[in-house]
Amino acid sequence: MHHFFATMITALCLISTSATAQDSAMKGTAPDLSVLPQVCRDALKDVKMPAMMDGSGMMKMMEGMDMSKPMGGMGTSAAGQMTMTAAQKASMQAMMKMHMPMMATHMIKEPDLAFNCGMIVHHQGAIDMANVVIKFGKDEASKAMAAKIIKDQMAEIQEMTARVAKLPK
Repeated sequence: MHHFFATMITALCLISTSATAQDSAMKGTAPDLSVLPQVCRDALKDVKMPAMMDGSGMMKMMEGMDMSKPMGGMGTSAAGQMTMTAAQKASMQAMMKMHMPMMATHMIKEPDLAFNCGMIVHHQGAIDMANVVIKFGKDEASKAMAAKIIKDQMAEIQEMTARVAKLPK
């Protein structure tokens, strides 16, 4: 299991769609914090993000990669560029959507607020990944587990959102 996550993180750093890289460049590469409650976003307003979190390093790694052509598995195109299936792309997009905002929340000085805000993003990432399995998966037991994860994580997001509203800022 540890090997799987290490592989996914490595792939995350090395692979993305050109469109995602271009979109990040156009948006100033700031993490998308829209999944967070306003309390969490307010706590991040004055936080200066470390350079590693601004997306520029990852954008450089992604230059020239073309993920627009689906294949039967991760491989390379005739031009030597890496390619992914639609399911792989969706899974990687879910991970990327979660990664930078989750890291950003750990810059919040108040530890209880940082924890809850980070977990909200983390749980939303779990929901997004579960939706990938529901859309692309073939195993009914995996799809059932994904549906349960979505239900459970949504309830916990609501609980943590209510909690952060009560925490000292």
